[in-house]
Amino acid sequence: MKFDKSLLSGSTQLLVLSIVAQEDAYGYEIITKLAEKSEHAFEMKEGTLYPVLHSLEKDGYLTAYEQETAGGRKRRYYHVTDKGLKELAAQKEQWNAFAAGVGRVLGEGSPA
Repeated sequence: MKFDKSLLSGSTQLLVLSIVAQEDAYGYEIITKLAEKSEHAFEMKEGTLYPVLHSLEKDGYLTAYEQETAGGRKRRYYHVTDKGLKELAAQKEQWNAFAAGVGRVLGEGSPA
């Protein structure tokens, strides 16, 4: 199922932080893991990902480092910081509360 892009736009930081918190990753790898883990529900483009990565890095949630591949090519890997882990936890909490609220409005789940 394809989602309205406006639904994804409010969740991109949460999704990217979640992927990188599991393991340091480079840009294309983040896109691939996001697609695989979501069973291709989320197909993020590079033009969407890199501004998010730069914003997360600027805010101190990610750090970046370069590593050379076996073929001699350099890749820029992203690593989640302690501050990023705290932000991820806060965003997960917000997301869970939001999803529960939407579920209640839609008549799904038990009443609070």
